[in-house]
Amino acid sequence: MRYKRTYIKFQNSRFRNVIRRHEKYAPIIFFIGGFIFDSLTLGRIDRIYDLTVLCLHMTALSIALYLYNLTDDGAWKNTFLGKYEMYLPLAIQFFFGGLSSAYVIYFSRSVSLSKTISFFIILLALLFANEFLKKRISNKYLQFSVYFFVSFTFFTFMIPVFIKEMNTNIFIISGLISLVLTLLLIAIIYRKSPSTRNEVRLKKLIPIILGLYATINIFYCFKLIPPVPLALDAGLVAHNVAKIDNTYYVTYERDDWYVFWRDHRIKFIHQPNENVYIFASIFAPTQIKKAIFHRWKWFNPATKTWDVIEDIGYNITGGRNAGFRGYTYKNNVKPGTWQVDVITEEELVLGVIDFEIIMNPNLKPKRVVERQF
Repeated sequence: MRYKRTYIKFQNSRFRNVIRRHEKYAPIIFFIGGFIFDSLTLGRIDRIYDLTVLCLHMTALSIALYLYNLTDDGAWKNTFLGKYEMYLPLAIQFFFGGLSSAYVIYFSRSVSLSKTISFFIILLALLFANEFLKKRISNKYLQFSVYFFVSFTFFTFMIPVFIKEMNTNIFIISGLISLVLTLLLIAIIYRKSPSTRNEVRLKKLIPIILGLYATINIFYCFKLIPPVPLALDAGLVAHNVAKIDNTYYVTYERDDWYVFWRDHRIKFIHQPNENVYIFASIFAPTQIKKAIFHRWKWFNPATKTWDVIEDIGYNITGGRNAGFRGYTYKNNVKPGTWQVDVITEEELVLGVIDFEIIMNPNLKPKRVVERQF
């Protein structure tokens, strides 16, 4: 009797009535809710809390997809789940939003997205596409496509963190695990759900999934995917870098106050016989070791191309919350536009530091500051 009274109370609850009245907008609200929840709570990919939340999100998303795809078959009729099946699409949207926000948080830690923005376009297109389709999340082709993309990204995050290693082979293994598990989930749902068999043609769905798999790998080959879980926390051009008692003292020109998106000035006023330093702070999960390179490039105005001047490398070790600090420098430079790509040994781009070297004996560096890292 107590359970029955509780259920009747739930049936007539204000929350349920609000959901019914705004059913059209509820999925996007729950998507945004999941996005905001993780944006406020997540910070480091290797924290126990972050790992737990992401694993729970991925597991719950898989379960919710399975339960939702069997609702049209009456699988949960007259069961405990049947009373709440109307909320399954909202749960799916919430976990999609939660996982996607986590990816954006970790990706956006990088100083530059210029080389990897196309990856974010795919992410946003897949995650928001269902809001512009007539059938929204009930479109199972879209549903499984988004699930595979989210799953692929999840495993490329998680596996390097757990095994403390990242390279091309790990990326390939992560993708294969995601592909196999996605196809397994589809096969289970397809077998259990007559309505799914009527709506979905495997000859169409599987090529879509394989096409996404191939596309992501192509993006990786062309260095268009950020090397998660690594991220460039800070990167700037400096006049001097000194290390004293494990503290880095970086001297650089600060930009105008209204340039809120960048701390350092990109017009580098070079003094005679002065070194040009590039300082970088790179976040990496605990115990991950990786070779990092600064690729110095100069824009050749004669050929209108970037000339690679030199690759200078050093090794990093993960675990420091503010990032592993390192720097490179050059003392034989030319005036003009420069670019330093901060890359891994696989040449995946962590960030790009742009600046212009100005050689004029009448000019002095502006707003010079010293910052500790």
